[in-house]
Amino acid sequence: METRTSSPAVLTPDLEIKDAQLIFHRVWKELEKDFGRESLLFPKELILLGGAPGSGKGTNTEFICKVRGISAAPIVISTLLDSPDAERIKARGGMVGDEEVLRLLLRELLKPQFRDGAVLDGFPRTHVQVECLKIFFDQMTLLRREFSGTPKAHYFRQPTFHIMVLFVDEAESITRQIKRGRDALVRNAEIRQSGVGELIEVRKTDLDPELARNRYRTFKEKTYDALVSLKQIFHYHFINAQAPIEIVQQNILNELAYQSSLELDPRTYDVLRHITLADEIVLQARQELVNRLDSYQVEHPEIFRAVVDFIQGKMMPIIKRYAVSGRAMVNTEEALFEDPIAIAILIDIFSERGFRASVDIHRQEIPERFDLVTGKIETREKRVYRMTILFEGSRIRRG
Repeated sequence: METRTSSPAVLTPDLEIKDAQLIFHRVWKELEKDFGRESLLFPKELILLGGAPGSGKGTNTEFICKVRGISAAPIVISTLLDSPDAERIKARGGMVGDEEVLRLLLRELLKPQFRDGAVLDGFPRTHVQVECLKIFFDQMTLLRREFSGTPKAHYFRQPTFHIMVLFVDEAESITRQIKRGRDALVRNAEIRQSGVGELIEVRKTDLDPELARNRYRTFKEKTYDALVSLKQIFHYHFINAQAPIEIVQQNILNELAYQSSLELDPRTYDVLRHITLADEIVLQARQELVNRLDSYQVEHPEIFRAVVDFIQGKMMPIIKRYAVSGRAMVNTEEALFEDPIAIAILIDIFSERGFRASVDIHRQEIPERFDLVTGKIETREKRVYRMTILFEGSRIRRG
C-alpha cells in the first residue's frame, strides 16, 4: 500500500497536479471497467466535512444530515481504511496514501443509499486529494452532459459540492482530545465491570498530549490548507466550533440554508425564477398591511375605533380563555360588521398583532309575519359573523 507520512512539501504544485491526474484516471478506468460508464451514478450533493481533531465532527454530522435531508449514514474515511498498515499510520498521526483513499471512497459513493446525497468525514486531506476532487467534479459534469437527452438523463444530475470546516485552535483541540480519551477509558471500565454495552474505540492520540498535538498540526499543515484551496471553486463554509453547541449548529443551519440558484440545474432555475419568491410576497404584503391600517385611521376613524373596541372588549376575553389551544371562535350579530370595511379592518388588526383571522358570514331567513289571507311569509335576514382566530398556542411538556 502506498503511504505518505512525510512533510507537506514533498511535491511541488505542478507535480501534485500531475500525480493527482495519474491517480484519478487510474482509479476511474477501474470503475468504468468494473461497473460500466452508464452505472457511474454518484450522489447529487456531497458535503465534505473537515475539522480539527476535537472540533465536533462526530457530534455535528447527524445534525448536518438532518438539515440537508440526507438519510444515509456519513462516510467516515478513517473507517474505510481499516487495514493493519493503515491503522499503524493513523496511530502515528499520519495519513494513508491518496490512491487507496480515492479508490475506496468512489466505490463507496456508488452504493444506492448515497444517490441523493452524502456527508464525507475526512476527505480531502491532502493537496493531491484536492486535485482529485476537482477532477471528480469535472467527470460528474461530463457524465451529465453525455447522458443529457437520453432516458438516463435524470440519473446524472447537477452535482453540488459543499466544503465545511469546523475549526478550533490548538489548545482547545488538545484539551478536547485528551478529555475524549479519558471519558472513553472511564466508560469502557464501566462496560467491562457491568458487562453491558459496547466498548468505545480509544485512539492513542487521545491519551498522549504530544500525539494529540501532532495530530492537530498534521490537520493544520495539510488538511486545513487543502480545504481552504477549494474556497474559490465550491460552496465553502467555515464554522467556529469553539462556540457552544447550539451556536455552532445555528451557524451550520445558516450556512447550509437552501439557495435554489446554486443548487438547481441552471435550466430548471431559469424556468422557475419568474415565479415570485414567498419572501418577496410576504415583504410586500407587510408593507401593504401597514398602509391599509394607516388609511383606516385617516379615512374611517369611527369604524376603526369601533372595531378596536369590539376586539378589546368582546373578543380578547374569549381568545385569552383559549390561549392554550391556539384557536378561538367568536360568533356575533354585531351590526357594525354589516359594513365590509369593518370586517377588513378586523382581519388586518389581527394580522398586525400576530394572529390569523378569518370571517365567515352565515345568512339565515327568519320568519317575522304570516299573512293568513295570501299565505305570504315575510322574513328578515339574520347575519351571523363567524370569526376564527388562530395563533401560537402553549406547548405543554409531559413527563
